[in-house]
Amino acid sequence: MTTFELTPVGVGSAETGAACCSPLVTEPMDAGRAEQLAASFKALSDPTRLRLLSIVAKSEGEEACVCDLIEPVGLSQPTVSHHLKILATAGFLERSKRGTWAYYKLVPGALDRMSQLLADG
Repeated sequence: MTTFELTPVGVGSAETGAACCSPLVTEPMDAGRAEQLAASFKALSDPTRLRLLSIVAKSEGEEACVCDLIEPVGLSQPTVSHHLKILATAGFLERSKRGTWAYYKLVPGALDRMSQLLADG
């Protein structure tokens, strides 16, 4: 029977001086930025919010009235407004009031920034 000597994973050889890990080549994300990004991704993690963002993005002028967003998602006006508020707080939508209705507009570049973060890995 043949016996093998196993070296634990991640342990370098004392004889060769090999490091157990590769060094960082750029600065990692700081805790504050990670919190900010997590909040943005959390806002996008709900299927209803993704649909609302898509509807606003595909609307003329990338802007839509709350009254036009209720029927497509099949939710009540207060629930739709709640989801839109979360997207606005996360920086994806801007809100303006016209009469009794609120209008939401896509923040220029907001989706491009998220896409770039994903591409940069």
